[in-house]
Amino acid sequence: MAKAGLIHVLLCPLLLVALLQSCHGQERQVHIVYMGELPRGDFSGASTHHSMLEGVLGSTSSAKESLIYSYGKSFNGFAAKLTDDEVAKLSEMEGVISVFPDRKLKLHTTRSWDFMGVTKPKRGSPQEGDVIIGLLDTGIWPESESFSDEGLSPPPGKWKGECQGANFTCNNKIIGARYYNSDNNSDDDTDFKSPRDSEGHGTHTSSTAAGREVVGASYFGLAEGTATGGVPGARIAMYKVCWSFGCSSADILAGFDDAIADGVDVISVSLGSDFPGQYFEDPIAIGSFHAMRKGILTSASAGNSGPFPSTVSNFAPWIQTVAASTIDRKFVAQVALGNGQVYTGVSINSFDLNGKSFPLIWGGGAVNYSAGADTTISKFCFPGALNSHKVQGKIVLCETIDGIRGIFIASTGVSIANGVGTIMAADSSINDFAFSYSFPATVISTEDGLKVLDYIKSTENPIATILVGETWKDVMAPYVVSFSSRGPNPITPDILKPDLTAPGVDILAAWSPVAPPSIDSEDTRSVKFNVISGTSMSCPHASGAAAYVKAVHPNWSPAAIKSALMTTAYVVDAKKHEDLEFAYGSGHINPLKAIDPGLIYDASEADYIDFLCKQGYNTTTLKLITGDNSSFCTTTVPGRAWSLNYPSFSIAVEDGLPIRAVFSRTVTNVGPPNSTYTLSWYMPSSLTVRVEPSVLSFSAIGEKKSFTVTVYGPKIEQQPITSGAITWTYGVRVVRSPLVVYTILPGSSFSFSASQNKPNFKGSSMYHNNGILGGHK
Repeated sequence: MAKAGLIHVLLCPLLLVALLQSCHGQERQVHIVYMGELPRGDFSGASTHHSMLEGVLGSTSSAKESLIYSYGKSFNGFAAKLTDDEVAKLSEMEGVISVFPDRKLKLHTTRSWDFMGVTKPKRGSPQEGDVIIGLLDTGIWPESESFSDEGLSPPPGKWKGECQGANFTCNNKIIGARYYNSDNNSDDDTDFKSPRDSEGHGTHTSSTAAGREVVGASYFGLAEGTATGGVPGARIAMYKVCWSFGCSSADILAGFDDAIADGVDVISVSLGSDFPGQYFEDPIAIGSFHAMRKGILTSASAGNSGPFPSTVSNFAPWIQTVAASTIDRKFVAQVALGNGQVYTGVSINSFDLNGKSFPLIWGGGAVNYSAGADTTISKFCFPGALNSHKVQGKIVLCETIDGIRGIFIASTGVSIANGVGTIMAADSSINDFAFSYSFPATVISTEDGLKVLDYIKSTENPIATILVGETWKDVMAPYVVSFSSRGPNPITPDILKPDLTAPGVDILAAWSPVAPPSIDSEDTRSVKFNVISGTSMSCPHASGAAAYVKAVHPNWSPAAIKSALMTTAYVVDAKKHEDLEFAYGSGHINPLKAIDPGLIYDASEADYIDFLCKQGYNTTTLKLITGDNSSFCTTTVPGRAWSLNYPSFSIAVEDGLPIRAVFSRTVTNVGPPNSTYTLSWYMPSSLTVRVEPSVLSFSAIGEKKSFTVTVYGPKIEQQPITSGAITWTYGVRVVRSPLVVYTILPGSSFSFSASQNKPNFKGSSMYHNNGILGGHK
């Protein structure tokens, strides 16, 4: 009955939600109506969109009340409150590409830049001041030392943005700040109705990408050193699209619309959806496509749903998709038992018990029977399942379930029950990064947890202490962290995603002083710097690296910058990763090498249009997206994406078929004018690779040369990823591209989203999935 009681408590709200959703068919919900590129000539988006709504809703007042956003600076579309019937009518209107529900997307340093070799003498070049990084995030804390504008000139002349909101002042570092809240829904106790950051996430990502140098930064003395961003001289523009309740698709598109028009050079997006969708029903894919058309690279996080396969988000080929990997630093907190045994756990533990030992109890031995719990529940330390009379004043050993969330659950449960601290036993697969807590806590392995439990059960008065945190050197770094989302690409198997990996584990950066400094939302301590993990943290490293390249090569296209970062990446040790390039893409970013890559794989809007044609998009749709009547598809038959000039190669083979692939690529010389690149390649012996020509000779900068890569192999079935690489070399310049082969189910060779039938949104509802990583939600 105890379990049934708890299950009943959990199910009742879910049943209520289901009942409410069944009644929502004719209830107005926010939807985005995407209409592609802005029409040429005089065009009033607001007037056009209002007129469309008036025609569907039947009155001027209803249209005015329904319209949330009119997108008309950088692309054409609007967000409005619509019923399912109204969605169906708008979906059939001429000029409408897609109509999709407003969803809640979730938020996916003293050492990291030094770890990548970007040391102080190589940071802060004068050209950086011309580069503007726009971030779509939770806002920013402008008073942080990381955003001082001391010594910075006024913003570059191209800047067209503005500074919004009360109680917020921009300067020559933070040159623009806007905020968006289409739901008009905020927590009055925590959310600032301005670009000011109450969550910490946006302050952290901004300072990681472009924070000024701050000497003596630390988290309660841990990770002490000089905090800095990758391009400390670059400018920051914040677009606050995320709040305590999540990130609205409508707000994200509004942020893109403004950022593109404002004149940013790089857009950094540390958020995404857990569910793959068609390219033009995804706000980040839509916004980044229009950014690409204006020469702006979008760098986005791969997601925190690893290590499960095909969980990567932000997978459009015009996006730079970033996985998360470790740096050569890790945080540990040891447990000392009364019998003299010491066990090492991972934790950013700022609490010093001064060696004092406390009574030690197992969660399963502190059952809150009055709440309907039993040992099988309380051993996991669920909130409310522990007897606070038994727990108070003790350190509690908790078993954990459900990976990361189990740690969050257990630490919260012990804190609520007034425990002194907690020792959590977790599977070793999630022991590769650390959390900070509001009281002494650490995470040990499951095996060590059994030893601690044996000590508790075999000792009359078991005692323990948790030692204050230490910083150890991680000699295995870099490796992709367990939580980082993996490929293969869930929509287009022929495009390898993620593109590359960057530091995203235990990163120290600036923080909002009003945001909790640990995973406990009730933690009232205040810090100027915090240590957190997530692909949210790796994304701004790659955004900063892109800005670093942009400062040196201001005329390079987004594809050129991404190519430079991918082809010069450090080769990651494949032996550490069973899923190989599905974990790390082309490798670990190496910004210093990327400014002189030798050759680049460039791609224009026309290349992406050709790619979209092969994905099943038709000429009518693509003309709307580009606003160009010359955009057309030469074929209506879907095909492989192997002709897109991408810096990596992916062969997705349907089960039971032989390996047959032909790639066409063109490289542009951006190195010495007179240069000859020679070919080398590596693939498993079962495959035959032919590259023609095998030598590329250039006589001028900007000269282009094309080559083909043909890959043959036997029939394969149910084969995991295998990989190799194709490399062009001239002196010290090494241009490396990974090549992967893997099997997929029959019928999924081209695109899982090629169908362009208008989607049926009947019964659809908004979702909100709070994440723990990279935002401490």
